Amino acid sequence: MIGAGRLLDFRYKVIDPEKASPLMDSRAKPHLIDQESGSKLGVPSSPKVGSLRQKTRQPIAGKIYFILFGNPGVVKPGGKVTVVIGDFKAENLIVGSD
Repeated sequence: MIGAGRLLDFRYKVIDPEKASPLMDSRAKPHLIDQESGSKLGVPSSPKVGSLRQKTRQPIAGKIYFILFGNPGVVKPGGKVTVVIGDFKAENLIVGSD
């Protein structure tokens, strides 16, 4: 959690660039699901900055990428979430604190 809990910072390290390539597809709209409430949280976007998601055409092995999800007070530290990006799904992730 960052920004006084208003954003959830999801980071992932690319091991296999070919397998990670679908995560970079701008058509795949990432979302995060709070497992307790079932609330679905998206990635904020602003006209000047765009989507709060790191973008690249070719993922690089060993590099860490990020996605920021908006959190209007739904997810609390210690809560479990699922991150979905296209066909990719990471379940039972435990949310840390600031």
